[in-house]
Amino acid sequence: MSTFSNTPVIIVGLTTAGKKFRPSDWAERLCGVLSAFGAEKKMKYSPYVGPGDFNGEKAVFVDGRLYEIEPMAYRFILNFAQDNDLQIVEGVCPIDGKKA
Repeated sequence: MSTFSNTPVIIVGLTTAGKKFRPSDWAERLCGVLSAFGAEKKMKYSPYVGPGDFNGEKAVFVDGRLYEIEPMAYRFILNFAQDNDLQIVEGVCPIDGKKA
Protein backbone atom coordinates (compact mmCIF):
# COMPACT_ATOMS: atom_id res chain seq x y z
CA MET A 1 0.00 0.00 0.00
CA SER A 2 1.84 3.06 -1.19
CA THR A 3 -0.73 5.75 -0.44
CA PHE A 4 -3.00 6.19 2.52
CA SER A 5 -6.74 6.50 2.14
CA ASN A 6 -9.85 5.39 3.93
CA THR A 7 -9.48 1.79 2.76
CA PRO A 8 -10.34 -0.88 5.33
CA VAL A 9 -7.43 -3.27 5.85
CA ILE A 10 -6.36 -6.36 7.70
CA ILE A 11 -2.79 -6.47 8.93
CA VAL A 12 -1.79 -10.13 9.11
CA GLY A 13 0.85 -11.37 11.54
CA LEU A 14 3.02 -12.79 8.77
CA THR A 15 5.83 -11.04 6.93
CA THR A 16 5.67 -10.85 3.16
CA ALA A 17 8.10 -13.80 3.20
CA GLY A 18 5.60 -15.82 5.27
CA LYS A 19 7.46 -15.70 8.59
CA LYS A 20 5.32 -15.43 11.76
CA PHE A 21 5.60 -12.01 13.41
CA ARG A 22 6.63 -11.87 17.07
CA PRO A 23 5.88 -11.25 19.89
CA SER A 24 2.77 -13.39 19.91
CA ASP A 25 0.66 -10.59 21.44
CA TRP A 26 1.67 -8.00 18.85
CA ALA A 27 -1.93 -7.45 17.67
CA GLU A 28 -3.23 -6.70 21.16
CA ARG A 29 -0.29 -4.38 21.82
CA LEU A 30 -0.83 -2.47 18.58
CA CYS A 31 -4.55 -2.12 19.24
CA GLY A 32 -3.78 -1.08 22.82
CA VAL A 33 -2.12 2.06 21.48
CA LEU A 34 -5.56 3.26 20.37
CA SER A 35 -7.54 1.99 23.33
CA ALA A 36 -9.04 3.97 26.18
CA PHE A 37 -10.42 3.36 29.65
CA GLY A 38 -14.20 3.52 29.78
CA ALA A 39 -16.54 4.55 32.56
CA GLU A 40 -16.48 0.99 33.92
CA LYS A 41 -12.69 1.40 34.40
CA LYS A 42 -11.88 -1.27 31.83
CA MET A 43 -9.61 -0.93 28.83
CA LYS A 44 -11.64 -0.82 25.63
CA TYR A 45 -10.31 -1.10 22.08
CA SER A 46 -11.18 1.56 19.57
CA PRO A 47 -14.32 0.76 17.55
CA TYR A 48 -12.15 1.25 14.44
CA VAL A 49 -9.20 -1.01 15.27
CA GLY A 50 -9.31 -4.47 16.80
CA PRO A 51 -7.29 -7.65 17.13
CA GLY A 52 -8.62 -10.84 15.67
CA ASP A 53 -7.89 -13.88 13.55
CA PHE A 54 -7.49 -14.02 9.78
CA ASN A 55 -7.02 -17.43 8.16
CA GLY A 56 -5.62 -18.82 11.40
CA GLU A 57 -3.12 -16.00 11.96
CA LYS A 58 -3.15 -13.11 14.42
CA ALA A 59 -4.35 -9.96 12.74
CA VAL A 60 -5.42 -6.38 13.28
CA PHE A 61 -8.62 -5.22 11.60
CA VAL A 62 -8.65 -1.53 10.67
CA ASP A 63 -11.88 0.17 9.67
CA GLY A 64 -11.23 2.68 6.90
CA ARG A 65 -13.38 5.26 8.69
CA LEU A 66 -10.48 5.71 11.13
CA TYR A 67 -8.74 7.72 8.41
CA GLU A 68 -11.61 10.21 8.31
CA ILE A 69 -11.65 10.59 12.10
CA GLU A 70 -7.93 10.44 12.90
CA PRO A 71 -5.68 10.22 9.84
CA MET A 72 -2.49 10.20 11.94
CA ALA A 73 -3.64 7.08 13.80
CA TYR A 74 -4.53 5.36 10.53
CA ARG A 75 -1.12 6.21 9.07
CA PHE A 76 0.63 5.07 12.28
CA ILE A 77 -0.93 1.62 12.05
CA LEU A 78 -0.18 1.24 8.34
CA ASN A 79 3.38 2.49 8.84
CA PHE A 80 3.84 -0.12 11.59
CA ALA A 81 2.79 -2.83 9.15
CA GLN A 82 5.05 -1.54 6.40
CA ASP A 83 8.03 -1.02 8.72
CA ASN A 84 7.71 -4.62 9.91
CA ASP A 85 7.09 -6.01 6.41
CA LEU A 86 3.70 -7.43 7.44
CA GLN A 87 1.10 -8.65 4.99
CA ILE A 88 -1.71 -6.17 4.35
CA VAL A 89 -5.06 -7.22 2.90
CA GLU A 90 -6.92 -4.22 1.49
CA GLY A 91 -10.56 -3.48 0.86
CA VAL A 92 -12.15 -6.11 3.07
CA CYS A 93 -12.88 -6.53 6.74
CA PRO A 94 -15.64 -4.52 8.27
CA ILE A 95 -14.39 -4.25 11.85
CA ASP A 96 -17.58 -5.79 13.23
CA GLY A 97 -17.00 -8.86 11.07
CA LYS A 98 -13.73 -9.82 12.78
CA LYS A 99 -13.37 -13.04 14.70
CA ALA A 100 -11.35 -12.99 17.88
